Amino acid sequence: MQNFSKEVGMTSRERVRRALEFESPDRTPRDLWWLPAVEMFQENELSRLLDEFPMDITSPDLSPGISEKQRNSDLRNYSVYGLERPTVGSYIDEWGSIWEVREDGVLGEVNHPVLEDLEDVSNLEPPWEFLETTDLSSVNDFCAETDKFVLSGITARPFERMQFIRGTENLYRDLIKRPEMAKKLRDVVHRYQKAHIKRWLDTDVDAVWLMDDWGGQDNLLIPPEIWREFYRPLYKEYCEMIHEDGKYAFFHSDGCIEKVLKDVVEVGIDAINTQIFTMDLELIASRLKGEVTLWGEIDRQYLLPFGDPEEIKRAVREVRRVFDEGEGGLIAQCEWGKENPAENVRAVYEAWVEPRDKASIGN
Repeated sequence: MQNFSKEVGMTSRERVRRALEFESPDRTPRDLWWLPAVEMFQENELSRLLDEFPMDITSPDLSPGISEKQRNSDLRNYSVYGLERPTVGSYIDEWGSIWEVREDGVLGEVNHPVLEDLEDVSNLEPPWEFLETTDLSSVNDFCAETDKFVLSGITARPFERMQFIRGTENLYRDLIKRPEMAKKLRDVVHRYQKAHIKRWLDTDVDAVWLMDDWGGQDNLLIPPEIWREFYRPLYKEYCEMIHEDGKYAFFHSDGCIEKVLKDVVEVGIDAINTQIFTMDLELIASRLKGEVTLWGEIDRQYLLPFGDPEEIKRAVREVRRVFDEGEGGLIAQCEWGKENPAENVRAVYEAWVEPRDKASIGN
């Protein structure tokens, strides 16, 4: 087995920055996400893969803070940073919504939103104490001690946060039937999200992580005109804040988001992670290639859990055929889900270090 851990040349930080600037990194940077279940049930396989294929992107470890609602609850805490090893049971997030985890190792969903009546939005206070008690004091030392590209913890996620606060079905009705009241909620969330971003901008991280799942399996979850009215201005403001501080804006969204790909470019996102296999690769390339770095991924609905290594490699080669011109604009990323075969995840990174001419003919 070839071992790719003994590398010379660029540091990971330089490699990622060159990819983002389309300045021909020495290879495509690597990034791997994994669900908590992987650490719980496949820890040895995870360690072996990370030894074999060192990743170029990292995030600092930190202890999330605690909000007043969490301190006053008998439930376990849940935060925007997620649970390291979630187990079955109920949790309360920093805003006060209650989540239910029904399967060990898999993040749950809100079953008791904190804002049951939208009329009470004027009484909704952001969890400032959570931000104040989240300790970022070690982040700068972490950044100084690593040559990897450092990404913040997840910060702004206005669409999802509004769902967590109101409940998904309630929010969809709000956006259609009570848009002015929904904007009041949005503005409360937005004010908090900007403060969260600002805390990370005061550190030495290389990039700030934004996140919202905009898409379903074959379309946006809300009409694009509503998305543009309610959310596009927020993302634009976040990107402006991040760029003014000399950092990069990284964004993740699940689902089919073809209808807003042009907006991704226009608001200033530098790298986007999305489920490209729910969309047309050629269409994505026509709207993003050369403008935004494609930060993954490889299909985690079917290929990674149910495919075989050769199918995985063919999928990576197809992505490279469409996007990879050797100039950057790509990050080799995938998400390791619960019980995904380790050999399938390994196949992703093996295919990314193949010569480009192998990808160019779609083998």
